[in-house]
Amino acid sequence: MASRVSAVIPDSNNPGPAAQTAALQAEVTRLKKMVTALMNRAERDMSTKSTDFGIFQTAVTLEKQVRERTQELEAALRDNEGMTRALQREKEEQRVLIQELEAAHNQLQQSEKLASIGQLAAGVAHEINNPIGFVNSNLGTLKNYVNDLLHLLDGITQAVTPLLADRPDTRAQIDKLGKAIDLDFLRDDIGNLINESLEGTLRVRRIVQDLRDFSRSGAQNLELADLHAGLESTLNVVWNEIKYKAEIVRELGVLPTVECRPSQINQVFMNLLINAAQSMTDRGHITLRSGRSDDRVWIAISDDGAGITPDIQARIFDPFFTTKPVGQGTGLGLSVSYGIIAKHGGHLEVKSQPGAGSTFTIWLPIRQPQVAATPP
Repeated sequence: MASRVSAVIPDSNNPGPAAQTAALQAEVTRLKKMVTALMNRAERDMSTKSTDFGIFQTAVTLEKQVRERTQELEAALRDNEGMTRALQREKEEQRVLIQELEAAHNQLQQSEKLASIGQLAAGVAHEINNPIGFVNSNLGTLKNYVNDLLHLLDGITQAVTPLLADRPDTRAQIDKLGKAIDLDFLRDDIGNLINESLEGTLRVRRIVQDLRDFSRSGAQNLELADLHAGLESTLNVVWNEIKYKAEIVRELGVLPTVECRPSQINQVFMNLLINAAQSMTDRGHITLRSGRSDDRVWIAISDDGAGITPDIQARIFDPFFTTKPVGQGTGLGLSVSYGIIAKHGGHLEVKSQPGAGSTFTIWLPIRQPQVAATPP
């Protein structure tokens, strides 16, 4: 009976299979929970590490993209700055070109105006020449008439004087009339007045003729010309521009006649003389020299004006270059002069120092080279 009970009632020190099984199941459950917890923790740790690594990768990728984008923006900014500078340079160049174009337009208008004035001057000179011609002729005739009248008066005085010896009253009356009109002074002065008037009309005719020569077309044929006569003729035309500024000093040599187009050479003389006068702030001197060297001649026009700086000397023969304000100079005088001399087979040179004046020298061949005929 006892052994059966012991078999039924488990020993606390020696649990039975059921208790062991239950204990094992509990342990397994506990272990499963622990494993589950560990796995969850491991998953969380792995997830956290994966998230941090992903964030790191994302950050690296974004940083790379930001760096690349920054570089692109910097390059674009540099290109934009370069384009901006280029546009600014182009804008400045356009502004300068617009100013030069405006100046050239004003100068062309001035040149066209001067050309029109030249054409008008030719007509005016022709119209002036006619009345001056008959005024000069009439003054010459008047001089002869006055000489005849004075001669007649002298004859009458000689014839009447003996008759008045016994008529003192009449003699006194005649002497009174003579003193009233100052007959002795009238005799001397009337001839001087007529001679001065004749000289004045001759000067006007000479100016008109010189003006007509300047107004003629420059496309005339070559001819033998006296350059000294042309220089004097030019001085006569521009004297009004020079007489208040300078005295003319002539140191001219002996020149042969030169084959040229005289009106064009005179135009060069005019440009150089006017420039010389305008270079002076105070009254000075313009010196004219000339000479011959082998088969060439030269004429030098010197002034003691302000002179020309080296940077300007390099540009004085450029078309439209001028140091004068707009409207006071076309910038074509020296350029046209240089071209005229070059077409004549010569050259125009300048020597100048600031404050010491300038010298322009014209070199011309005495005879133009003959152009060989082209064989048919």
